[in-house]
Amino acid sequence: MIQPYSNLRASFYLRTVAEEKHTLKRITITLLTLILLAPSTAFSQTRSRSSRQKPAAPTANQRVAQVRTQGATRVADQIKNLTKFMYILGGVTSSIAAVEDAARKSGASPADQTAQSKAQVRVTIQNIRDGLDKLEIDFRATPELQPYYIKLAGVAAGAAAAEERAAANQFDAAGRQLLNVVNRLTDVLLLMRTTE
Repeated sequence: MIQPYSNLRASFYLRTVAEEKHTLKRITITLLTLILLAPSTAFSQTRSRSSRQKPAAPTANQRVAQVRTQGATRVADQIKNLTKFMYILGGVTSSIAAVEDAARKSGASPADQTAQSKAQVRVTIQNIRDGLDKLEIDFRATPELQPYYIKLAGVAAGAAAAEERAAANQFDAAGRQLLNVVNRLTDVLLLMRTTE
């Protein structure tokens, strides 16, 4: 009985060793396959990360639209500044005229406040002219805004004419001249809006 048992034991041992070799081969093949495939999966992950699309740079049309919008905003700001100043100028002109009439009737010279008001009006008109000069230069120098420069050209000259009239104490005429400047700026703004 010892022999059959030892044969059985030997056959079991042989089968176990054969199974272990076979299992070992399977493990070895699996490990080699994983080792060989691991770099390719790491490489493919890197590529998929780098293939994400970056946000596109603004196109030429978007840039033109952006520059046009900024130019229109600057024109609108000038219109707002001019209309606000003209509103205030109307009140200042009325008060200056009232003080001068009262001084003429009483034979006294106009008050210092009137002289300060006149000087302030002149300085403000000069600042408006400077702003309009800069606006004209920017429109002439910016390729996207050059089509609108034709309508804009001359607004600084209109402000300069208003400045001359204010220097001659013709504040009502200066206000009318500034009104013409506002009209031209409005035309430019309308042109910019309709050519979008």
